[in-house]
Amino acid sequence: MTETAAPEIDKRLLEILVCPQTRGPLVYDRDHQELLSKKARLAYPVRDGVPIMLPDEARSLSDEELRAL
Repeated sequence: MTETAAPEIDKRLLEILVCPQTRGPLVYDRDHQELLSKKARLAYPVRDGVPIMLPDEARSLSDEELRAL
């Protein structure tokens, strides 16, 4: 069984996306397929290359994860 790489997000899209709660910048975590908002302390999932920018779908970031940003 071959493992397929996760779909990439268009770099132009990443430049214009902001956190829906804070309107602040997002950091793309390619390994976990998430967009991270330091200010909101949230990680928004990216599914099949599509960012899911709904706060209800996001998970909270731990203090350790925030320090790593």
